[in-house]
Amino acid sequence: MSPTQLTAAIERFAIAGSFTISRGSKSEAVVAHVTLTRDGISGHGECVPYARYGETPQTVLETIRGLESAIASGLDRKALQAALPPCAARNALDCAFWDLEARLAGRSVAELTAIVPAQAVTTAYTISLDTPQAMAAAAAKASAYPLLKLKLGGESDRERLMAIRAAVPGKRLIVDANEGWAIDDLPGNLEACHAAGIELVEQPLPTGEDSALSAVPHTVPICADESAHALDGLEALIGRYDAINIKLDKTGGLTHAIALAKAAKARGFRIMIGCMVGTSLSMAPALLLAGLADWVDLDGPLLLEHDRLGGLQYEAGRILGVPALWGTGSR
Repeated sequence: MSPTQLTAAIERFAIAGSFTISRGSKSEAVVAHVTLTRDGISGHGECVPYARYGETPQTVLETIRGLESAIASGLDRKALQAALPPCAARNALDCAFWDLEARLAGRSVAELTAIVPAQAVTTAYTISLDTPQAMAAAAAKASAYPLLKLKLGGESDRERLMAIRAAVPGKRLIVDANEGWAIDDLPGNLEACHAAGIELVEQPLPTGEDSALSAVPHTVPICADESAHALDGLEALIGRYDAINIKLDKTGGLTHAIALAKAAKARGFRIMIGCMVGTSLSMAPALLLAGLADWVDLDGPLLLEHDRLGGLQYEAGRILGVPALWGTGSR
């Protein structure tokens, strides 16, 4: 067997407008693109370095390139799980290995994993944090999407909820506070979400303060995001959260995400499949898990000015079929 060659680079994709959450705004998606090549056949993967977890594009790229000689000497996807902890760098490599395995075998990743892909998936569409009036206008403009995800985390969140619900009275809504709520505001904010018909609240409190979630009524289901990474942290979430948001950049790839989804469901958690802001190369592996999910939030390409060729096809908030750029087994 020929050695596997690694190439990796940082790539930038402009965001349409800007993307704002409780921690700040950005105008571009910065991703690491990995290519693994063997016998003239290449597999691809992508990750999104995230400062919240101590990652920068440069450190992630260095981590990936640091495994170049090991990969050439035979390190494979299974060995990768021990070579790196769950992180963005491992995600890009793991997904590239899956894509390469599929192309070499002439079989899709869905076939290799025995996961039946969902044929039409409803994804949330994100409304960035802004004033109540601006978010209400953005929600009304996005009313063709079946499910809207509202970025909250400010002092006027209850006013935002009221304004948005008035603008889109029949719309399915979920909320993501990105650790932006204070403990004292939690009961009132949850009640406001309940009154507004919110389906789910993501990560209302900072990770280090989320033990308080076990002491308040969950009038709306609460989902762990920043608090949920990998299997070894799952037990600590019991009693605090009703659901977990599985993102491949947190689990370190599709391999661990599959295991985490199954373990979480076995423990009674509901599942969201989420993403960072990236291209369809980030979304495609996560889309494979949509059939296990109660909510899917894979709208990253919709937030970009331009996606990669062969990416996901969206129609009114629904993802149609399987993207051509990853995991099909096609050479």
